[in-house]
Amino acid sequence: MDVDVDALSSRLTAISSAQRMRIIALLEGERLHVSELARRVGMSRALLYMHLNKLEEAGFVTGHLELSDDGKALKYFEVVPFSLTIDAATLVDAVAKSNADAEGAGDTQTGDN
Repeated sequence: MDVDVDALSSRLTAISSAQRMRIIALLEGERLHVSELARRVGMSRALLYMHLNKLEEAGFVTGHLELSDDGKALKYFEVVPFSLTIDAATLVDAVAKSNADAEGAGDTQTGDN
């Protein structure tokens, strides 16, 4: 995983919720529309959308609108294939990338004076 420490932290934060883990488990191998997913996880659609937005921003799920036979717009979500490896090497690499990015940004800001 070629990601800096902030991006890794954001991804881990998004997946660290037990409710969001349940959502991913329900969506694995099956796409569901929001109303059905809300019934299965036992939460309001408004709260579910908050969780889905976090998961979508982190790249774990994707959503799209489809029209039903009766013309209603239904938002369907599905899991985006992903793999997370969290070990010491992953953390070291993420911190090193962040440090290198910060040093590179400092070089462009100072320029030749």
